[in-house]
Parts: sequence; C-alpha cells; structure tokens
Amino acid sequence: MRSIQEMRQEIKNWVADAVGEWGLIIIVFLVALGSFGLGRLSALEDARPPVSIEQVPSEQKPQGMYMGGLFVASRTGSVYYYPWCTGAQKILPTNQAWFPSEGAAQKAGYRPAKNCKGLGQPEASSL
Repeated sequence: MRSIQEMRQEIKNWVADAVGEWGLIIIVFLVALGSFGLGRLSALEDARPPVSIEQVPSEQKPQGMYMGGLFVASRTGSVYYYPWCTGAQKILPTNQAWFPSEGAAQKAGYRPAKNCKGLGQPEASSL
C-alpha cells in the first residue's frame, strides 16, 4: 500500500501534467468568465423594482335616471321606448324627446313601441 504522502504527490504531479501552460490560462479564463456572469446576474436582480400592491379606491357613480326621463321617442317618429330598448339606442341624441311618464308620451301623440317589452301595459305606467 502506498502512503498518503505518496498519493498526494501523485495527484500533484498528475494535475501539474494535465494543466500545463495552456491549462492554467484556461482555468483563469473560466474563473474570470464565471465571476463576470455572477456579477451581471446580481446587477440584473438589483435593477428590478420591488413588487408592491396598492389599493386604489374606485369611484362609484350613482346610477340615476336617464337624460330626460323614463321614456324616449324620436322627434320625427311616432313611437316611444324605454331607454334600454334597441329602437331607442338608434335615435340620435339631437333627435331625442324625453318624457317623465308613459302618459306624457301618449299626450304628445306617441304610441308604445311594439318591439319594446312592457310598454303600454298597466304595470309599466305605474313606474
């Protein structure tokens, strides 16, 4: 059996033979490259801003009545609608006539639209 001293000397000789002149240059280059890479990686982590969560209060707008009332008609037409009916949404804002009640729309000479559900019925006029 070989002694520890002999094995140590064999390993040193093997490393010295394997490394040689070019091996030492390659090792220095790899250490420099690794150091640069680690430095670059730490700089990227420092550049990122920390994550913060902020609660922004949202404004809730009160939902009120539509522009001029509960019923709308076209000034050039002959029927009135609820503001959410598709026919009412096609009326240009400059051409809209608003009424506070179904009775007011009927007194102005308009009739209920047939494609707008709920118009002209007793429950609709009690709004």
